Amino acid sequence: MTPITPKIHKWEHLCPAYSEDNDIAEYLTAFDRLCVIHDIPDGTLSISELYRRINHLMAAFNLTPSEPSTFILMGIPGLEAAHIWISIPFATFYIISLLGNFTLLSVVGKEQTLHKPMYLLLCMLALTDIATPTFVIPKALCIFWFNLKGITVAGCLTQMFFLHMVSVMHSAILVTMAFDRYIAICNPLRYATILSNARLAKLGLAGLIRAVLFILPLPLLVSQQPFCANRIIPHTQCEYIAVAKMVCGDITVTRIYGLVLMFVINGLDLTLIALSYGLIIRAVLRISSNKAHQKALNTCTTHICVMLTYYTPGLFSNITHQFSQGISPYIHIILANIYLLIPPMLNPIIYGVKTKELRDKVGKYICRRAICSRFGWSLLDPLNRPSVD
Repeated sequence: MTPITPKIHKWEHLCPAYSEDNDIAEYLTAFDRLCVIHDIPDGTLSISELYRRINHLMAAFNLTPSEPSTFILMGIPGLEAAHIWISIPFATFYIISLLGNFTLLSVVGKEQTLHKPMYLLLCMLALTDIATPTFVIPKALCIFWFNLKGITVAGCLTQMFFLHMVSVMHSAILVTMAFDRYIAICNPLRYATILSNARLAKLGLAGLIRAVLFILPLPLLVSQQPFCANRIIPHTQCEYIAVAKMVCGDITVTRIYGLVLMFVINGLDLTLIALSYGLIIRAVLRISSNKAHQKALNTCTTHICVMLTYYTPGLFSNITHQFSQGISPYIHIILANIYLLIPPMLNPIIYGVKTKELRDKVGKYICRRAICSRFGWSLLDPLNRPSVD
């Protein structure tokens, strides 16, 4: 990160939140004196270190900043000059994910033969894949293209809640998909009884309630704490770790809750997924028919690919946060955005390629749309056109 010199105009720009009754020059002079006392040389402070020392110096002088009503999302600090170029893959991946997931929802919704638990689970997954980048990417593009960096505190906490809530919901859907494959392969005769559409809807509702109950305390705990005068978040989004750094009060309880939440959700969900696929692999190895053996493995491979695309970027992001010495801050931010962009883009592609029934229906649907568009026929009026089946 490029070091910046803590000159007076920088201090005045970064910490404008003083009572109007006070003479700002007095505090700037005090700041200069404290820079000498604390031996802060010019041009050697990173942005985050400067913010930390500013808040420390304000506390030393018993300065009371007014409560900020907005935060400033900086995008990707250190790569500001490349924001326009970075926005190109961001926008491209986002558009591809929207097209792929909306196509999947449309095809499954129109084809009665796809109204089965497996494809309804894919629709749930597609909804979370639409929601996850939509909570973040439009705002990031506004930062990159129009320099619109402001976000209210309420808006920031709302984004944090929905971002993490959908992530927990996504993980619950992956667990349900693993359970679905376990029943389909290990107990196929009772599949329709055990995992009916009504029961699947109840499982989806339970996953949503779990996500809300687990994540709702995070923004509530953070909102109860005072925020520092530094309102600048060096990120493209209001993720939990970035927002927690804006708090000047004691966030021990919030940090402990966040860590427990991460280990409980990821640990429990990954354990259930691993258990399901362990039982599936054991059952597959007992199958004597090569054709059935291949079909079961093909289904499992599809689901494992989807899970790897979801958990792997998140794992790397968490590792870089824990062992961040020597790693540029923009690496964290890029990994966090990859975690939100790549899985939603790849999931419909993976299922479209690996699932024959879905692939055939998508091809049929696209061909119908192309032919109807070419000849001016209406999909809603099949009597006025020849069959394309």
